Amino acid sequence: MSETLEFQAETRQLLQLMVHSIYSNKDIFLRELISNASDALDKLRLESLMNKELEVDTSDLHVQLEIDKDQRTLTVRDNGIGMSHEDVVSLIGTIAKSGTAELLKKLRESPEQQQRAELIGQFGVGFYSTFMVADKVTLVTRKAGESQGTRWESAGEGTYEIESLEDAPQGTTVTLHLKAEDSEDQLFDYTAEWKVREIVKKYSDFIAWPIRLAGAESDAPLNSMKALWARPRSEVAAQEYNEFYKHVSHDWTDPLETIHMKGEGTFEYEALLFIPARAPFDLFMRDGHRGVQLYVKRVFIMDDCEALTPRYLRFVKGVVDAHDLSLNISREILQQDRQIQVVRRRLVKKVLSTLKELPAERYATFWNEFGRALKEGLLDDAENRDTLLDLIRLPSTHSAEEPTSLRDYVERMKEGQSDIYYMTGESRAMVENSPHLEAFLAKGYEVLILADPVDEVWVEQVTQYDGKQLQSVAKGQVDLGSEEIPAERTEGFAPLLKWLGEKLEADIKDVRLSTRLTTSAACIVGDEHDITPTLEKMYRAMGQEMPHTKRILELNPDHALVSGLREAFAADAEAPALGETAELLYGMALLAEGGELADPSRFTRLLADRLARSL
Repeated sequence: MSETLEFQAETRQLLQLMVHSIYSNKDIFLRELISNASDALDKLRLESLMNKELEVDTSDLHVQLEIDKDQRTLTVRDNGIGMSHEDVVSLIGTIAKSGTAELLKKLRESPEQQQRAELIGQFGVGFYSTFMVADKVTLVTRKAGESQGTRWESAGEGTYEIESLEDAPQGTTVTLHLKAEDSEDQLFDYTAEWKVREIVKKYSDFIAWPIRLAGAESDAPLNSMKALWARPRSEVAAQEYNEFYKHVSHDWTDPLETIHMKGEGTFEYEALLFIPARAPFDLFMRDGHRGVQLYVKRVFIMDDCEALTPRYLRFVKGVVDAHDLSLNISREILQQDRQIQVVRRRLVKKVLSTLKELPAERYATFWNEFGRALKEGLLDDAENRDTLLDLIRLPSTHSAEEPTSLRDYVERMKEGQSDIYYMTGESRAMVENSPHLEAFLAKGYEVLILADPVDEVWVEQVTQYDGKQLQSVAKGQVDLGSEEIPAERTEGFAPLLKWLGEKLEADIKDVRLSTRLTTSAACIVGDEHDITPTLEKMYRAMGQEMPHTKRILELNPDHALVSGLREAFAADAEAPALGETAELLYGMALLAEGGELADPSRFTRLLADRLARSL
């Protein structure tokens, strides 16, 4: 008995975008279906190797295409792993994919049709692309090892019908009830044999399984079935690489760079890797996918092989085909396998050297998309840290638009400057307006602006570059070649500084005069090895108990508020208003660096009272 179910809301919205044909190149629907079929065949062969109790015939695994001109249908059939009833509901009726809501928000905000199409391609919707060319789609499937099959059908609107079948063949059959041809909308006649052959040759020639056309004069496969990674680079056209990338990544755009390499010697392997031009939606999501598939002697073993690339290179897509591994190798064993560790080391070095060699404009594209992920490598890849430091690009006070490399920063350093100056914070605007930068900017020193959350962590571990210390402008004492504050002036402020230290001892550990301030009255700094407030907050958000780090209040002796406070203190150290002024001074310094007041209502009440008395 069939039942009618509603699509998940996000799925329904994406289907509407497909039905209304936002993507101009509609031919790719067949690439997506063949790619799904190929994956199903890979999974069946792997399951038959791993599960000896599974009784399946793997002697003629293939994809079959069938054209019915009279009924105007195109059918894609495979005898692969198939799907259960639950699989169909979860995989076809729901887009259980991280980033769906964000995708739809961006789609609503993108006025240009081309931009919307690119976003869809970036997300990768596979099966749903069928609704660009079909009024109705019927799917029949049975999972290997199960006796009951499932039939699913939808016109791509709000609902779909689903029912159980007793006599479905193993595998999956997708039948498209095609829309009428419309050349203006680039909707071609997909019942034309020549058109189907053209699409398969263009997009799916490298698929490892035979793709056959039912009723064709010759039973020969439509595809060559040659593994691209096993062919010499000189024999592979750029278009072939691009289509293979789209197959393994489910991206609809061409890759930024292709890496084709071969390892020989004691452990032979071939690798075909791609650096995408766009970041996937799940790049920074906990359940996001790694990109590299593992094959052994052309046999698919696993997706998302974590043993082959470190997490910070999770955006790299492609295939590694190892010649000397067992077909039954597990993920756990892979992590410990010495040969795989050697391959991983070589892959990482090759990817990083390829990035280093990219022309400036293309590297800028890469950095905008993947720079945040690459910086994660500074935390856990000590072996390649120097290379990564050469690759990172960081915002700085040198330019409002263009980030800088550390190499370029060093070349611009002022005569006599020994440190690389930086400041971390929650945003560029917050850092640029921080009192900590005043003397640096006044004297023409460039400061790196580190506003990514990962920046807070890696600067704690990376202490130098090219022999130059990385120095936070918000920590320790600074020496900018300024004249030291005369001893007699320091002595003149000593009673006030001592009193302020006692008055604010719950929040600070010291009060001193500053050489880093030019216009602000005060700022708060840490000792050389203190944890920053932002990092402290990050650790707490992750559930780690962190003791509050007391910092140092620095005062600008040339500011009217500070000199006035000293005079008022000298005149009457017991005046009640002095304590309130001390609280306000500390609160202003805390707010200026983007900090949070412990008692905002008290601060605003003191400020309002003080303003009222000044009128």
